Amino acid sequence: MHTIKRAKLLAAAAAGLLALTACQSDAPSAASGTSKPPEAAAPSQQPGTATTPEAPAKPAPSSPAAPSNTESSSASVEAQLKDILVLARKGLVKGSEFAAHTGLIDEVEKKWGKADQIDSAGKGLYATYKNRGITFGFNKGELIFDVRSYDPELHKLTLPAIEKTLGKPKETAKNGDDQIYVFQASEQFELKFVIPAATGKVDHISVFSPQDAKNNMAG
Repeated sequence: MHTIKRAKLLAAAAAGLLALTACQSDAPSAASGTSKPPEAAAPSQQPGTATTPEAPAKPAPSSPAAPSNTESSSASVEAQLKDILVLARKGLVKGSEFAAHTGLIDEVEKKWGKADQIDSAGKGLYATYKNRGITFGFNKGELIFDVRSYDPELHKLTLPAIEKTLGKPKETAKNGDDQIYVFQASEQFELKFVIPAATGKVDHISVFSPQDAKNNMAG
């Protein structure tokens, strides 16, 4: 009787041991360290939308600084004076096709008509065309020896600006309150700037042929 009970207890103990062993084999091994949680799925990308590092923005190219009004004005005056000198070397002023040393006053009258007034002054006679702002000095042989311009554009010129571009005058003279600054334009011609003391700015210019002025009694 006792033998039967003992056998039953041993059988029950063996069954329990087998069950415990089975449970332990099914559980993941904590010591192995190979069990990992599933990784999060990488976000899907649409074709053509791959994210690449953006290039740093390039600074916009800087534009050259615009010249100041003073610089522009200075350049304009310099260009004007250079143009005056170029014409003076040919015996001309802006607005006149008739040159000192080669032009004749009767040629002017044929094309421009009679002068508004003719005055005797200095070395000859002077014919003034007021609407054109031009005066011609001519001798009795009708040869033009002086061409003067009263162009309003000249009235902004000052002696410092003139000297900055043309250098120092070869000589100066005075006529009443007018100061005359004489530059040698070429071997044949002088270029004169007439500046009244009252304004300090050019009133008119003169392209003058001394050689022809000496012959003012010719003819």
